[in-house]
Amino acid sequence: MSQPLDLAALQAHPAPSTFKDAWQARLERWYAHPGLYQWSLRNPLTRWLTRRRTRKLFDLMAGFVHSQVLLGCVRLDLFRALHHAPASLNDLARRTGLAPAVLQRLLLSAVALDLLEHRSQGRFGLGPLGVPLAQHEGIAQMIEHNHLLYQDMQDPLQFLGNAWSGGMAEYWPYAHEKPAVAMPQAEVDKFTRYSELMAASQGFVVQEILSSYFFDEHRCVLDVGAGRGRFVSELAAHAPHLQFKMFDLPPVLALAREGLQAKGLSERVALHPGSFLDDPLPEGADLITLVRVAHDHPDAVVQQILQKAYAALPLGGALLLAEPMAQPDEEAGQPGASVDAYFHFYLLAMGAGRLRTPHELQTMMEEAGFTHVEQVPNAMPIHARILLGRKSQCLPLNHQNSVSKH
Repeated sequence: MSQPLDLAALQAHPAPSTFKDAWQARLERWYAHPGLYQWSLRNPLTRWLTRRRTRKLFDLMAGFVHSQVLLGCVRLDLFRALHHAPASLNDLARRTGLAPAVLQRLLLSAVALDLLEHRSQGRFGLGPLGVPLAQHEGIAQMIEHNHLLYQDMQDPLQFLGNAWSGGMAEYWPYAHEKPAVAMPQAEVDKFTRYSELMAASQGFVVQEILSSYFFDEHRCVLDVGAGRGRFVSELAAHAPHLQFKMFDLPPVLALAREGLQAKGLSERVALHPGSFLDDPLPEGADLITLVRVAHDHPDAVVQQILQKAYAALPLGGALLLAEPMAQPDEEAGQPGASVDAYFHFYLLAMGAGRLRTPHELQTMMEEAGFTHVEQVPNAMPIHARILLGRKSQCLPLNHQNSVSKH
């Protein structure tokens, strides 16, 4: 690996001699007892739990097959095709060019996963999980993109030994080294590909922000790591009173300029090319946003970005940080915990950042100087969690003391 990995700040647990650890050790011995499985199936009070755990274990084993069924349906464009009208096996076979007996296996597997469902007259239609895939192009693009991750992880131990040498790390233009301002066309193409994917997949995160935070008190927003301007464009329509600044690498903002002009936003959006590794952030905004930026970078870089954001804000200004975050310990065992496993490995393969808990990010924001850091409640934490911190309008205590002495 090209650089050391950051370690997550793990919560300190009690010593092994505590009652909880003793109880967990005893449970483990019970689970391992040869007769417990048969006894639990005979007992109507425990049968449901044994079946549930067996199903969960089987789902873990079959997960790769499930993801390939999903990818196969996306590549055959089945979701959009069936969104127009249900179709029979023979109709779909003619459309896809696959033999009916082969295609039927894919279709029945998709039915089992609630991606498709049976309709009258032997036809297939969209299932409850297939409808979003027909409506949101960004989901399909991320499913196709995940194929790089699956290729990298074919041998998990080899991947862990050299995670940053695969297709995922190659996909991200800033994963290993700082990009130059002037670069060959091949590098520009990488930025184009990456920016298009980020713009397409950002919709759900943007909606979480717009539906959870009121922007009425702000007058100018600086979006750091703005990409092609998906967030700025939607926020501009949502809050017509706002002015905007966008900060990102020069080749990225070059791609954003044309889209902003097409949407009539050139007068409301000022572009500030630069690198937050080398350059200060532009001043003049009373709200700075970091949307899916921090988790792409190591701790030292994130701390640097937060400090530069604090320096660029006026007194009373605010920082809004939104991205997928690790499930806090107090939510352990709740639905959605498996999302953490995906992001831990996705970010490892990408080669730079890591998944952090809200508490870790809150601590980093406070170390950068922000006060009153709070989590903004939002409906779908699986897409993103949102943190807000303020640059206090009060003078620092040491400054107050120096003034009083004079």
